[in-house]
Amino acid sequence: MNRHHDAKLIHFLEQEMAVSPAELAVLLRHPERDYAPLPMLLWQYGLVTLNQLSQIFDWLEVQNCSPL
Repeated sequence: MNRHHDAKLIHFLEQEMAVSPAELAVLLRHPERDYAPLPMLLWQYGLVTLNQLSQIFDWLEVQNCSPL
């Protein structure tokens, strides 16, 4: 995924899913980041609900891009 899509996803997560910039910053530096998509890490660490995770994947599909 390119930086433009990264920025759009980050903006969506902050604005629509109410994930704080601090939480995102921690996950973006997380060692598992190389092996797991960001939306899955958000869910795994309890930062989004299963319903929100579904909304994130729906948004990604509409944007025609894959998870970070």
